[in-house]
Amino acid sequence: METKDVIKELRTKNGMSQDELAERIFVTRQAVSRWETGETIPNTETLKMLSELFDVSINTLLGSPRKTVCQCCGMPLDDASLIGHNKDGTINDNYCKWCYADGTFTYSDMSDLIDVCVKHMATDDFSEEQARAYMKDLLPKLDYWKRYDELSDNGQFERFKAQLINEINDLHIEGLPKVEKLNALVGKYVNIEYRLPNGTKVSFLDDNKTYLGNQFECEFGGERCFGIVADMDFLLVATYEKDGENPELVLFKQR
Repeated sequence: METKDVIKELRTKNGMSQDELAERIFVTRQAVSRWETGETIPNTETLKMLSELFDVSINTLLGSPRKTVCQCCGMPLDDASLIGHNKDGTINDNYCKWCYADGTFTYSDMSDLIDVCVKHMATDDFSEEQARAYMKDLLPKLDYWKRYDELSDNGQFERFKAQLINEINDLHIEGLPKVEKLNALVGKYVNIEYRLPNGTKVSFLDDNKTYLGNQFECEFGGERCFGIVADMDFLLVATYEKDGENPELVLFKQR
């Protein structure tokens, strides 16, 4: 698709008239009309505003987007909902949400990232050993790891993770094993609804945010697992069965 078609499709998909779109990004209706007829294309600053408004990358707005992969883990970024955001809310189409959240890189240890990725890559036709070998070959070629000394935060985020881990272990929740690692989790995939004592259901996460967390088998055995999700503001501990069935909230604590 060309830029003119992309803008028109996004505008109509979001139920906006040309006038409404123009008002949202501080241009005239005539400017929007010229974009959609292909007479002109938005300038760089306007492309940034359109990117933020429609939650797509500038690359997508420019039409016929190049195939991109996360420059930290190698995940294909064909879907805009998978792409990470900068601190100002704009899209950064170099990274996925798991590796780059609100301007912060969530992995500083290549081995930790490989461990996480291999769990999701291994299949009957692609063994863990093959997946691990593939990732060990791929990651050093990606921009984040090639420029790690330049892009990393000198361990600041790792220190934050260590602080969260200490806070969780200090809760001494019965049956929860000692927590040693927290991984990046996107809210959409872990946003479970919990039933409150009054019968109402509530979820605590934002589908579009990236959190830290992990899943653990109960020390007492059985079919239930512990799930942990945390960020700067809260700690959440829950138990559930396979695929998040029959969840029970153990603790929700403001930090």
